[in-house]
Amino acid sequence: MLYLLGASVLWAFSFGLIGAALRNVDPFVVSWIRLFLSVLIFLPFCRPRRFPAPLRWRLLLIGAMQYGLMYMAYIASFRWLASHEVALLTVFTPIYVAVAHDWTRGRFRWLHMGTALAALAATGGIVYRGGEYGWEWRGFLLVQASNICFALGQIAYAGVMDKFERPSSGQERFRADIELFALLYLGGLLAVTAPAIRATLTDGLALARHEILALLYLGLVPSGIGFFLWNAGARRVDGGTLAVMNNAKIPLAVLVSLLIFREDAQPLRLAAGGLVIALCVILNQRRR
Repeated sequence: MLYLLGASVLWAFSFGLIGAALRNVDPFVVSWIRLFLSVLIFLPFCRPRRFPAPLRWRLLLIGAMQYGLMYMAYIASFRWLASHEVALLTVFTPIYVAVAHDWTRGRFRWLHMGTALAALAATGGIVYRGGEYGWEWRGFLLVQASNICFALGQIAYAGVMDKFERPSSGQERFRADIELFALLYLGGLLAVTAPAIRATLTDGLALARHEILALLYLGLVPSGIGFFLWNAGARRVDGGTLAVMNNAKIPLAVLVSLLIFREDAQPLRLAAGGLVIALCVILNQRRR
């Protein structure tokens, strides 16, 4: 679970940074650059020939969905939504994770669904501001498409790796993760290459200094390191805990905004919501 928490901390800065620095950059270009930088991080560790070909192809397809399609929908949503609205709408992700986890295993567990719904309610309570939001439906649908791709991708990754790779120790499992993870980013990169080239040829590419710095940070830290920690952590927890932790980034983002960016927040609501999420995680861990 420490992997999931670490990824959530790294992601806490992403929403505001994209909304503030990259709103005017084409989402396909942003997605391509972020994934290209992520590929560069893990390429030196990539050892695909140690693993069977069916695993390699499946990881490319999973990466195309979890990172390629997810990024295109997620970043495009900032054209119609403010960054805090995008963060709010990711609260649906744990529902998709819990349902996908149980569906892929041919069963239904009320505990997973219940803790996911509790985390959803807690996070919604943290970010709700009395109904003043007027979301554009295009932005709403794009975020939900992003949520579904991300949920299905992390469940698929854990399932595929457990099917093909059954290491005897945590160290061997970590080695398998790091030696194959470049394939996920490569699958996502291939998925966004054609749209990114088309956007560049149509609109050109001129990035300001602050946009370049934002892309470097997002591509190397939240994308490159954060997504690796998340998928590695997804293999080490059950579906209920994974569903709950998908919303940990939202109260963390609020906390970062409160302490770092000095934005307005409601500490009591944040503390109460964070307590509910922590209890959901503890319940799933004890049940496991």
